[in-house]
Amino acid sequence: MTSRVVSAFAAEEERRVLSLKPVLAPVHGRYGDHPHQVYDAWPADEPGAPLVILLHGGYWRYDRMHLTPFAAWLSRQGFDVLLPGFRRSGGAGGYPETFDDVARIVDTLPEGRPHVLAGHCSGGHLALWCAARALLPSGSRWHTRTLPTGVLALAPITDLTATRRDDLSNGAALQLLGGAELFDQRLPEVDPLTLLRDAGTTGVPTVLLHGAADEEVPLTQFSDYAAVHRDLRTVVLPGTGHYTLIEPEAPGARAVAETLREMSAAAAARPGRPDEEAARR
Repeated sequence: MTSRVVSAFAAEEERRVLSLKPVLAPVHGRYGDHPHQVYDAWPADEPGAPLVILLHGGYWRYDRMHLTPFAAWLSRQGFDVLLPGFRRSGGAGGYPETFDDVARIVDTLPEGRPHVLAGHCSGGHLALWCAARALLPSGSRWHTRTLPTGVLALAPITDLTATRRDDLSNGAALQLLGGAELFDQRLPEVDPLTLLRDAGTTGVPTVLLHGAADEEVPLTQFSDYAAVHRDLRTVVLPGTGHYTLIEPEAPGARAVAETLREMSAAAAARPGRPDEEAARR
């Protein structure tokens, strides 16, 4: 996806995972009128299974199909899985449409059910942003106190300024925010690291999980975010790259599933929801 130089290990991992055949979902739905405002659903076999909403990566540009094998696999691990699409950079999306859609997804698709919002790479950025929406000014179009029950960020982009500086995926951060002339103006509302700096926490139980051998997203993105998020849980997988976190049956994917089980069980045991706790602050 980028022009960076990577090792043979990372190149093979990327090729292997992104070349997996897409898996068609048994259920499809819509959350809006635009063609991209759709979702795929893989219900678990057992009723009452924990709900996971997956936000796909692809530097805010690419579609969700590369994540369908992982979504289908997660459903076989006992989760109800929703994989939404949204308007994307380079087409109908970017700022503000991508953020409008993701906010609408989180506000409507769970239908009041406790859920873990999980995102990979740029999807991890969007998940962390959703957790921080209560920190936005009250006049923001995205401000809310209805927050995810939990957030699992998988090898996430956390810092759009660093993403721009490092030119990840050939200007993806600039494209998302509408170009250099608008970047600084729009950054404070949509950058997880910026939103978190003063508050120190979002109030949403959050886990950042990444591979120690990730060559796609610089490891400083993870450490810099962890340095300002005082109650973040961080899971680092030795010898694991960026893409095997979403490769069915890979050790990284099994670690993701186990973390989702732990987070779902913890959410079920908590007496209050994160939005209720935020409202009391």
